[in-house]
Amino acid sequence: MFKKKYGKTVYILIFLIFSIAVLVFLGKVFMPKYRSSLKEGGLTGDYYLEKVPHDLIFLGDCEVFENFSPAVLWENYGISSYIRGSPQQLIWQSYWLLEEVFARETPKLVVYNVQAMKYSEPQKEAYNRMTVDGMPLSLFKLRAAIDSMTEGESLLSYVFPILRFHERWKELSFEDLEYVFKNEPISDSGYLMRCDIKPMDTLPEPPVLTDYGISEKCFSYLKRMKELCEKNGSELVLIKSPSLYPHWYDEWDKQIEEFAKAENLRYINFLNSFEEIGLDMSRDSYDAGLHLNVYGAEKLSLYFGKYLADEFEFREHEDSTVRLWDEKCMAYHARKELQEKEFSELGYITGIK
Repeated sequence: MFKKKYGKTVYILIFLIFSIAVLVFLGKVFMPKYRSSLKEGGLTGDYYLEKVPHDLIFLGDCEVFENFSPAVLWENYGISSYIRGSPQQLIWQSYWLLEEVFARETPKLVVYNVQAMKYSEPQKEAYNRMTVDGMPLSLFKLRAAIDSMTEGESLLSYVFPILRFHERWKELSFEDLEYVFKNEPISDSGYLMRCDIKPMDTLPEPPVLTDYGISEKCFSYLKRMKELCEKNGSELVLIKSPSLYPHWYDEWDKQIEEFAKAENLRYINFLNSFEEIGLDMSRDSYDAGLHLNVYGAEKLSLYFGKYLADEFEFREHEDSTVRLWDEKCMAYHARKELQEKEFSELGYITGIK
């Protein structure tokens, strides 16, 4: 009697569980791995490999993951930091990534780069995927996906990526299989290193906009970010990274300044501190002024680290954290040396003297 009554239900449950497991596994196989190309797409997933607590978490787009070096902050100021950056990271994505951070740890400071405040609506699915797909399945991921989806996107495809990437079967390589079972970071604590130099020749004339207003939607998320930090005993610091292009308009800057003043937040526009930082875009950029290379990132990190060390008191770290950071810094310098050598052999300009 029991078998007749419950046997069919048990078989159905087993079948459903097996089917879900297959879908999850296939999703891991078919999802882009962002290893040999488009490495910035793998940055979100790197965070979950971290074993050290962080004093500081960066949030934002390429203006953080290419412009700041956590290894420099640690070696010079003892600040343990991580960059939760991703390409064109929209502010609502930053917010849900931060919710996820606080579910795992409590940094003293959260540093948010305001460049993406210019976007009031979702932009491109490809960028959404680079930020959201790397998150483990959770309410944070679902909310980030819901807030970010463009027309035609399906929430279910963020739960089961195989539904989105099944057509990649023609592109599958050994790399796709290797990194289903293998986890290793592509970044240095979220920093994506570039050791080549491409000088800035001329700065493009900024286009005239029809509307210079930052949307209430963006300011609403920024306020939620501030309240979330306060709730968790952290402090939010706003920055504008010193990338020269795309242009950061004075009108935008004024609105951020006014918000920061009204909310009693610190706001640092590094575009105003080029000389003090020591930046030279004939040497410190790898793409003609859009982003910093490793030499510029190290200068900016030294400058910002001094400000942080002067303004905030950071905790003493346990020996285990110090040992892990020693390993991280060794890996950072080894990566830098190897990249300089590889770029030099390919004929690129590097900082090798």
